[in-house]
Amino acid sequence: MSAEKRTLGGRRKRTPVFNLAFLHVIREFEYQRVVRYFKPRARILEIGGGSGYQARRLSEDGFAVESIDLPTSNYAQRTEFPVQPYDGRNLPFPSSSFDVVFSSNVLEHVQDLPFLEAEMRRVLKAGGYCVHVMPTGAWRLWTNVAHYVELLQRLVLLVPRVIPSAASKQALRDAVGALRQMAATAKSYAIVPRHGEHGNALSELATFSAHHWRKHFWQQRFVVEKVVPMGLFYTGHMVLGSRLPLRARRVLARILGSACAVYVVRPV
Repeated sequence: MSAEKRTLGGRRKRTPVFNLAFLHVIREFEYQRVVRYFKPRARILEIGGGSGYQARRLSEDGFAVESIDLPTSNYAQRTEFPVQPYDGRNLPFPSSSFDVVFSSNVLEHVQDLPFLEAEMRRVLKAGGYCVHVMPTGAWRLWTNVAHYVELLQRLVLLVPRVIPSAASKQALRDAVGALRQMAATAKSYAIVPRHGEHGNALSELATFSAHHWRKHFWQQRFVVEKVVPMGLFYTGHMVLGSRLPLRARRVLARILGSACAVYVVRPV
């Protein structure tokens, strides 16, 4: 399903969202793999905190955490950790405040990413670094496929209504209405929407790749120290949801590719 969301830069867009309970299952899996990259008792700034789930987990594990997000976040009214609203550009903290800047599925939504990355460098202490979780080209590929699978499912559900149930004008009108609905559904699904702020669903196959992000970080004066696949498969439509267990998603990640990767980057 979809929801309207304001991105880090101001534009509203339609974007897939997950069932919140199952999203937390995914985020907990990711958290267990990301937490190893944080120094003990580090002071962490989380950008794009969402519901505050991962900030709460970091706090429980002994880290000092500040979490920020846009006031228009989908989760602004149901947070489980104090997530501070900010303007999407200027980080509301003094220079040299944090050991680590952390984000999860955020950077691809930022319109002026070089500006925000300059802000990250500003708030990092000497020796500080960033940990970013970002979608991969594999996620983009299989989300494109899932988009049309969802279209097919919606059309199949309408097929019985196309066949008139009786020899009457009303039944014929109902069948014509179903045909029109099928046409409208096909039209709305004709083009796969982009996920990030730049390009389209096809160009994101390249711009979500590790090669692209390595080049980008170097251009913004960050050294990429690690790129590690998260090891979990899912799509933007969360096909099958909780009915496809994490164990199966881990196996699929080895075959079809991991949905996300962890990037550990340090200012030059």
